[in-house]
Amino acid sequence: MTSTDASAAVHSETGTQTGTETSAGTSTRATAHHGAGSGADSSPFRHSETDRDAAPQFVLPLVVRIEKAAPPARTDALETAARAVLVLLSDERATAADGEWAQAVRDWQDARIRKVVRRARGAEWRCAGGLPGITVTGREPAATAAEEGPPPAAEVRVFPPVPLDGWPKELAKLQVSGTDLDDPEPPPAPDLSGPVLWLSPHVEMSAGKAMAQAGHGAQLAWWELDDAVRAAWRAAGFPLAVRTASAGRWDELTTSGLPVVRDAGFTEIAPGSCTVVADHPALRRP
Repeated sequence: MTSTDASAAVHSETGTQTGTETSAGTSTRATAHHGAGSGADSSPFRHSETDRDAAPQFVLPLVVRIEKAAPPARTDALETAARAVLVLLSDERATAADGEWAQAVRDWQDARIRKVVRRARGAEWRCAGGLPGITVTGREPAATAAEEGPPPAAEVRVFPPVPLDGWPKELAKLQVSGTDLDDPEPPPAPDLSGPVLWLSPHVEMSAGKAMAQAGHGAQLAWWELDDAVRAAWRAAGFPLAVRTASAGRWDELTTSGLPVVRDAGFTEIAPGSCTVVADHPALRRP
């Protein structure tokens, strides 16, 4: 499979595709629209020299902290998971030629792009924190009308990629299911001057699956950006929003040339379903 040229990719659905794996073990396809910047040139979707299916398979583990008595809000967890993926992709341990995670990240991106979200609490969370990785904390919760007060800020720990069948025992024992979360109140309208990961209004996903999908969308946006935009986004702390689009807005987004994540439909949703559109200001058409 080969990458498309920049002009065709921006204005059509002819970008190359690769598989991914979500929290529920489903494989998805992420459609990349290659930009013209240096970030696009380094996109792992440019894989003419690698057969992704034949390559050794790796997975990016993410663990979300869900304490039984105080789970985080759903939207905060989705946004924090997306930011965690970006933090790892931009970390010097992953980007430097001799970085300790660089080879694992390259191997992961040369194969199918898989992410699995697991949950942990208490001692499990503390044990996971002892492994090499990065913990990303969500936004400070706003006061709500609920008597029990606002939920805690989401915490997601992202780890360097591991072989598909070689999970550390501390992570392998964690549960995949049980990542259903709710928002105590509807999230506010997003700041459209910043990046927004739009979820499909036509697809229902568990929180864990949606976290992985948001991570896919963030990764597609990252690959499309040039170095200057990447650096500015990172310096700002990777601000972004995750929201569900209206039906009319979704139709516009999926035909806008922005990066789109498509699901292969092994679980939860139908094959070919568009799940996320990565709407970064730098990727919008003039």
